[in-house]
Amino acid sequence: METTLISVVVPVYNIEDYLERCVNSICAQTYQNLEILLVDDGSTDGSGALCDELAKVDSRIRVFHKQNGGSSSARNLGIAQAKGAYVGFVDSDDYISDNMYELLWKAVEQYECEIAQIGRDEIDEQGNELPNICEPPEEEVMIPSEDFLREMLLHKGDCSFCTKLVKRELFDIAGFPKGELNEDFHLLVKLLPHIKGVVSMPQQTYHVFYRLGSNTRKKDPDAFSRVFTDNVRNADMAEQMVAKEYPGLKDIAFRFGMHQRLEYLLHIPVSKMNGETERYADICKYVKKNCMKAWKSPYLTKKNKVYLTLFAIAPRTVRVVHKKLKRL
Repeated sequence: METTLISVVVPVYNIEDYLERCVNSICAQTYQNLEILLVDDGSTDGSGALCDELAKVDSRIRVFHKQNGGSSSARNLGIAQAKGAYVGFVDSDDYISDNMYELLWKAVEQYECEIAQIGRDEIDEQGNELPNICEPPEEEVMIPSEDFLREMLLHKGDCSFCTKLVKRELFDIAGFPKGELNEDFHLLVKLLPHIKGVVSMPQQTYHVFYRLGSNTRKKDPDAFSRVFTDNVRNADMAEQMVAKEYPGLKDIAFRFGMHQRLEYLLHIPVSKMNGETERYADICKYVKKNCMKAWKSPYLTKKNKVYLTLFAIAPRTVRVVHKKLKRL
């Protein structure tokens, strides 16, 4: 029975070429009791006007225009305006299969759960399917919150809110953090202790459109290194939460923190490896202090441990050599 209203929030920013495909895929859902909230985040192209035109075609579409504040800000506005009991999210350059929300809602009903998720795939600009970032389960399964967090800390779980249907009331606990580049992981870690688990389904009905111009895939060195800085900050937040809520995951949370710091040191531009760069010195000190502990971890690979040891000794030199070896 489609008696429950589902709100679908779509942040929109300078995406005129792909927006209509995204919105049409939501309008075509077999689960019809939807409202579609298009949040124009201060677009400077024709995206805002296109939102208004699309709303004329389908009465389920509501449009909100705001000053540019980023994806978290746009999502939070959509949540505040949502009338549905459950909320979903679709990025405006992506698109979804027509049965996605029907499948998600059936899972919510069957398991009486607060969050259900479905699989995703990645499609490039030539229409080629790329390797899976997150492998979906072989069959539908309820994953307890602690196990779901464990998978995320092992870089196996899917933290994206775009693949999920979420009970509206959960966002009263916390919203998307403004200014973070990994806002989905940040928020999901905060919500997991408040639910029994997440239902995960194998169908890959969310289609990520991989394009080089995407905000999350820009090659700007400053933005790129900031992603990894945020990753370290999120790792610290997760480790603090684990200590309080899931002490059995302590060793895995430590592994996650060391892995995120290793990724930071492997990707930060060599020119930024100095005391003036945010958190660089602290990250180096942390790696040096915990290097021996890392060797005892069963969750870090031998390659991870070797790199962490080298970075503990001479981080800048390691990066210079690493860069030369990659060229070869």
